Order: sequence, then structure tokens, then C-alpha cells
Amino acid sequence: MSAEKIFIVGDIHGCLDMLKRLIDKIEWNSANDRLIFIGDYIDRGEDSKSVVDFILQLKESSSLIQCLIGNHEQMFLDYLSGVDSQSSLLNGGLSTLKSYEEVRRSQDDALIPSSHLDFYSSLLSMIELEQYYIVHAGFRPNISIEDQDLNDMIWIREEFIYSNYDFGKVVIFGHTPLNSPLIMKNKIGIDTGAVFGNYLTCLELPEEKFHSVRPK
Repeated sequence: MSAEKIFIVGDIHGCLDMLKRLIDKIEWNSANDRLIFIGDYIDRGEDSKSVVDFILQLKESSSLIQCLIGNHEQMFLDYLSGVDSQSSLLNGGLSTLKSYEEVRRSQDDALIPSSHLDFYSSLLSMIELEQYYIVHAGFRPNISIEDQDLNDMIWIREEFIYSNYDFGKVVIFGHTPLNSPLIMKNKIGIDTGAVFGNYLTCLELPEEKFHSVRPK
């Protein structure tokens, strides 16, 4: 998958307006530029369903879009499958359910559209580029990339963030909200707390240039 530029968007958490303004700001060329979403599209914000709708619309216009799974998508899948009925609801999932319920025409209709279920089920655990790994939360140090556990890749925090371990490539990650992008020799963090009133960030490669929008 070749592209002129690569844009990597941080954790959205139902912040549709910020996502739309960020996509407009980066001037993404759907025919030539790769667009990667780092996970956590849903929960906490008001427009989770609409965020997924918007990403699905973008995917219809380009084959250069890839989407990673975040811990919030995994919790939602676990909730829907009955594996874990509580974790999603305790971590902002009620707002996601509300966003689906508000547009359901009748109780006979499925709460989650099949296209959305397909989207959640198709999310990638990580992406490898020539000089970077892209993953939602990070990797466990001292373990080879091929042996990393999905639970770590969507949940890990301190053990990864405070580590200087060389994973062989720079790791671009989200998951842990920061006041501004974290730039270290071995990692770049791009979750800048959009849903907490801070801003939504996109990293542009190969320049390692940051784009961001704030709440209105």
C-alpha cells in the first residue's frame, strides 16, 4: 500500500465535530494519501455512532484507510457478545448505546447496524510501516513484536510509556491522554484528550508534523 503522505489520527471518543474539522484541516487526498485511525472511536463523547458512520463514509471514498482496534471497541464487542456486560458501561459505553438508540426507528430494528458490527470486527491490532509501528496503546518491553499480546496492545500504559526499550522501530500510539503529543526516541503518543476538552491530534508522515483542532 503506497501513498504520498500518511496521516494518523488519535483517539476520537465520539467527538464528531472535531474529527470532521481535523480531516478538513489536514487536506487529506483520498486518492494518494494513507489515513490511519488509532482506535477508540466510541464512548464518552456524544456522537459515537456518527463517528463510525463518518469513517465508513470515508472508507467508501478511498482504499487507503486503515483502522486499529482500541480498548473501547474491544469492551464494546465484549458487551455485545455477552462476554463482559459491565466494563464497557463503566468506561463511557452508555453514551455509545444512547447514540445508537436515538436513531433506531423501532425496537424491532437491530440496535447496532450490521455495517458497524462488521467495522468493529474488522479492526486491526497493529500496523507496520517501514520506520514505524502503529498500535493503540503500546507494546510490552522485552518482548518481540510478533509475540505481543492483544490485551497489552490495547491496554498497556506505564510499562510502555516509561520504557526506553528499542522495539526496532518508533512506536506511534494513542490510548493515554496527554496535554500535547509525546515525542521520545522510541515512541510518539498522539492521544491529546479530545473528549476531555483538550484537542484531537493527527500525525503526518514522513514529516512527523502534527495537526490538531480544539473543541468549539
